[in-house]
Amino acid sequence: MSAFGDFDNSQFEEFTKHVNAEISGGQLKNEVKKSVKNVGETYKRNAEANTPVKTGDLRRSWQLNGPNFAGAEISIELRNSKNYASFVESGHRQTPGRYVPTIGKRLKASWVPGQHFLQRATKQTSNQIPQLITPVMDDILRRLMD
Repeated sequence: MSAFGDFDNSQFEEFTKHVNAEISGGQLKNEVKKSVKNVGETYKRNAEANTPVKTGDLRRSWQLNGPNFAGAEISIELRNSKNYASFVESGHRQTPGRYVPTIGKRLKASWVPGQHFLQRATKQTSNQIPQLITPVMDDILRRLMD
């Protein structure tokens, strides 16, 4: 008997075996991966819906990579392959008076404001994350605690 008394940790050991069995099976990781991919696809849809359209190239150029696991972190990457996407998003400078043959006009403004389509998509997706993730996480925790 120790100075703090005796205690039975058999229930705790049973619990740890149960949790280890659930985790080592890989099913939980697959469910988390599927859930994070669902968030990524929602983010991509929101980005596509908010992207301005002239020819449609910018809207069609969204790519989703992941989810990727690195230790305890899970990440997804949403990117646009068009090199001018950041200029449309954030704005850009230009030289007034310069003739641009593709539009057949001379530039008038020295600054073209950004359209912030990705910022809007990020905000929309952030608001949707609780509805996308919470049911899956509740189910996982419920199974771990059974």
